[in-house]
Amino acid sequence: MDIGGKIRKLRTQKGLTLEELAGRSELTKGFLSQLERNLTSPSIESLSDILEALGTNLAEFFAEDKDDQFRFGVQDFFVEERDACTVRWIVPNAQRNKMEPILLELPGGGESFEVAPHNGEEFGYVMEGTVSLVTDGKRNVLRKGETFYLHGRTFHTLKNEHKTTAKVLWVSTPPLF
Repeated sequence: MDIGGKIRKLRTQKGLTLEELAGRSELTKGFLSQLERNLTSPSIESLSDILEALGTNLAEFFAEDKDDQFRFGVQDFFVEERDACTVRWIVPNAQRNKMEPILLELPGGGESFEVAPHNGEEFGYVMEGTVSLVTDGKRNVLRKGETFYLHGRTFHTLKNEHKTTAKVLWVSTPPLF
């Protein structure tokens, strides 16, 4: 079960920010952010506090969904500002799947987070603007309509060295964002 994704979905359905949920549950915004991205796990006590703040309980939370969702709309997306970019998860709870697509927006001069080496693969499609894919110290310029495909064996990042915003559909396997 994707505990973090399910908490994120409940929080956004209630129209709460991470900060508001943190105040209601008496936990830190940082902890909740990591929890929603499945980078940490809550204790039963913390999970109970979070669920109470979201108006539910452990029994309802762990009740199984009958059908997996396969169609998603804007209301399902999760958006996070990270450093000098915006990350939009366009398939909720993709961390439980074999691949994870995101839509990355890089403003002029923006840069994505650095992806550490991993045992996976990545694909990107430049939807708008121009970006530089920097890997192994090499800079590769990609323009609108071009793609990249790479193995995750090295550190890499995307940079927008131009004035206009760039948008990249970025898919990784396994999920790592």
